[in-house]
Amino acid sequence: MTKQFRTLDDVDVKGKRVLLRVDLNVPTENGHVTDATRLERVAPTITEISDRGGRVILLAHFGRPKGRDPKESLKPVAAALSDVVKRPVAFADDCIGEGSRRDEGRRHPVPGEHPLP
Repeated sequence: MTKQFRTLDDVDVKGKRVLLRVDLNVPTENGHVTDATRLERVAPTITEISDRGGRVILLAHFGRPKGRDPKESLKPVAAALSDVVKRPVAFADDCIGEGSRRDEGRRHPVPGEHPLP
């Protein structure tokens, strides 16, 4: 019987950038995460990749944005995720245009840092 899909056990991530799509739609109130359950669920995958030498780049959105709304920013979620994984989680204000150029150094994360565009 052949394996239907590959898992982290099948991949050598050492020294590689790993784009990881995560669902970070967590409840917030006054700019603070009120329930970190989803963050706790993705933490093992993030830390495993990082522990194995991978450079984790998280890809997520918050809610259903129809433009820029500070209330729907992932910035407070990045801070809460950093507390959960006990490692730095950098936040990029944008992933295209001038905002991404401002965060140019974050395009090449160091092992153990997890940028969240």
